Amino acid sequence: MASKGRFYPRGSSRKSSSSTLLFSVLAICSFFVLILLAYVTLSIPKTSSDSPKAHEVNSILHHTSTVERREDIEERADQWVEVISWEPRAVIYHNFLSPDECNHLINLATPHMEKSTVVDNETGKSKDSRVRTSSGTFLARGLDETVTAIEKRIADFTFLPLENGEGLQVLHYEVGQKYEPHYDYFLDQFNAKNGGQRMATVLMYLSDVEEGGETVFPAAKGNISAVSWWNELSECGKEGLSVKPKMGDALLFWSMRPDASLDSSSLHGGCPVIKGNKWSSTKWIHVEEYMV
Repeated sequence: MASKGRFYPRGSSRKSSSSTLLFSVLAICSFFVLILLAYVTLSIPKTSSDSPKAHEVNSILHHTSTVERREDIEERADQWVEVISWEPRAVIYHNFLSPDECNHLINLATPHMEKSTVVDNETGKSKDSRVRTSSGTFLARGLDETVTAIEKRIADFTFLPLENGEGLQVLHYEVGQKYEPHYDYFLDQFNAKNGGQRMATVLMYLSDVEEGGETVFPAAKGNISAVSWWNELSECGKEGLSVKPKMGDALLFWSMRPDASLDSSSLHGGCPVIKGNKWSSTKWIHVEEYMV
């Protein structure tokens, strides 16, 4: 006679193994979710406490953000980008160049400086004018390693192709020298044949200026006195939105709007130098490739 034993349902072992498998899957998924959250948290960039704070004054927005430092650039102070105007669109990249880079451009240009000229709107050719009293010269695109590195940095900053830029123009303003308000875009049909219209300008300051020498936008819209350096400006500088030259800073402004129309608010000039010397370098960028 068969002995009697306890009865166990056939499905109990299956249910137990299924529960164990489900628990294991959930545990593994939870582990990977935690790893992903930790990665995302550590990847969020931290804002430097030393960076200027973002603030808004009327219709002019001043926004600052820390720019990642690059190991291949030496002797450059903390960098940040500051929006100073929306009409025209204009931003300052603080400490874009190192002091060594500024001096290198000046040394390259000094032996070749000539009286600056302006474009004749009727013929498209260069001509002398009292409107522009500085001296200057052009540096060939890719002239040396330093120039190439600066041009590559400009392309990264503007998100515009390096090939669309003209060669760097280095300018020198002595006491009393200036550049009357003008547009960087062409009003003639001749110059636009190579690369099309000029759409943006990067103006780099290679020296400090003790007094005067500001870049002024007399047609800019907004509260022009909202800039933090207003009390340091000359009388000419207070005639519009102005940027005071600071060695290493770069001013980017657009001569064309996003819809490709010409922006008349980009009218700008160089105020007379009152005390000291002003060195600067300009990169004009076209809508298409500029052939050199």
